[in-house]
Amino acid sequence: MKSDRPARPERPERPERPDRPARPTHPECQELGPENNKQRQRSSRTIRRQAAQIAFNRGIEDHVCNGEEQDYLGADGSPNFIANFSKGLPHNELGEVDAKAYNALLKALKSGKPQDFEAIPLGKGRKLTNPQAGLGFDLQGPDGRAIAMPPAPRIDSPLNSGEMAEIYWMALLRDINFTDFNNHALVKEAIEDLSKFSDFRGPKVEGKITPETLFRGNYAGDLVGPYISQFLLKDIPYGSLTISQRQETVVANVDYMTEYDEWLNVQNGGSVGQDKFDPQRRYIRNIRDIGQYVHVDALYEAYLNACLILLGLGAPVDEGNPYKNSKNQIGFGTFGGPHVLSLVTEVATRALKAVWFQKWSVHRRLRPEAFGGLVHNQLTGRAKYPIDEEIFGSSALKKVHSRYGTYLLPMAFPEGSPTHPAYGAGHATVAGACVTILKAWFDESWVIPQPVVPNSEGTELIAYTGNDVGKLTVGGELNKVAANISLGRDGAGVHWRTDYTESVKLGEQIAIGLLQEQSLTYNEDHFFTLIKFDGTKIKISRDEVKHLMSESEND
Repeated sequence: MKSDRPARPERPERPERPDRPARPTHPECQELGPENNKQRQRSSRTIRRQAAQIAFNRGIEDHVCNGEEQDYLGADGSPNFIANFSKGLPHNELGEVDAKAYNALLKALKSGKPQDFEAIPLGKGRKLTNPQAGLGFDLQGPDGRAIAMPPAPRIDSPLNSGEMAEIYWMALLRDINFTDFNNHALVKEAIEDLSKFSDFRGPKVEGKITPETLFRGNYAGDLVGPYISQFLLKDIPYGSLTISQRQETVVANVDYMTEYDEWLNVQNGGSVGQDKFDPQRRYIRNIRDIGQYVHVDALYEAYLNACLILLGLGAPVDEGNPYKNSKNQIGFGTFGGPHVLSLVTEVATRALKAVWFQKWSVHRRLRPEAFGGLVHNQLTGRAKYPIDEEIFGSSALKKVHSRYGTYLLPMAFPEGSPTHPAYGAGHATVAGACVTILKAWFDESWVIPQPVVPNSEGTELIAYTGNDVGKLTVGGELNKVAANISLGRDGAGVHWRTDYTESVKLGEQIAIGLLQEQSLTYNEDHFFTLIKFDGTKIKISRDEVKHLMSESEND
């Protein structure tokens, strides 16, 4: 059949360019390499297929929620969603979400249609944070939906009570410097109170909470040395610049959302004020300082800084780095500084997609500030909820009521929590992913030289001289910086401890999968080793992720 399309006009001949040299055709001027162009093209396709097959072979884990969304019913016999995230949607006078608005959210999450997300009713206009992110795909590393998290603790569980009591105590102790924990009466009371909870899972020494374990992380190295990681204190070498980690922080003794009307306004998407800043820049001394750090940080900021610090210190690389013992080569674009600096940041966006799926599409766990509303309503006789009774025995509640006149959780941020669910935690997932990259890159056993700690005012750094001064290793301080950032969010009132402990492991899996798939792309013979949060040492190569030894086996 003859086309009606007009014939394409002939392209005019290009005029001669006597000033341009002819393209070389000599064999010695051709590109060098083990493959010709066609071979390289096919190899590239093969590697992409192999990486895709590795990701496909991991499968997709089953995702299980804790059942609260269906279990708790209102007076009309339908779900009232009191144990689920609903901030920014319209609420009644008790802070309970409008069921129609919440069901519109569920409809959008189920359909995935952008127009359904646009139809979700809001309260006072504060927008929901990126509920579609978890529906996106990634082309390297595990798909965000492939990895599961355990169900979040239920509000009728002793575990939830222990976690909430810790958050109340963190709020009460925001302005006590970590260096004063050993001799402060309120710290002693917090330890005695938390020790009464039947399922409190903060770190302990010989089964006991101590000033040295209070509010610290759960993994190897978290209890060694000062509370704050060296990677949040030491100067950062940044090219020709040296960056001090004295930060702009907020003034002491200013908390938010302690009045009921103020709290309800924020649940509906309103705001209650602005931060009040300290005119003096300070190193991180206490919970309020670390809370402000994680209020405004770029999510991978602390780990990019850690990487720059380690490179500046000349920290030794992992045993599998191909240039560790090379006689005539150094790494750069591969297995050198530029490589790891980009890798530690690129894993962050993949970690966020994975945890955003968990947040919105699986768990939808309520924020601590919302649970504080349930506690207040029950203790003031306004409502009765299926809350585990242990939380009502905490002396922290009496302290909060004495100070503020309500049982609401005092918040460090004027706006309270972000407008996305609590579990898992974005900061903690990115922390787990980024420190896993750094643990794979550097020798984790190397001891950080000349450790420091802030003075009492946070204006200067002084030498750390504790008995464990020679035990602050790269691996331990990386675990610690992940805990500092994650638990700093708890101290601000916006997350729970399990949001941290489970999310860092989610991020870890994302990073391990990324390292394995990228291993296919390098010409050098190499491998990565690292110690996971559970104490297992693994080796990552093109062919496998191999278990080597756990800490218990090593002992």
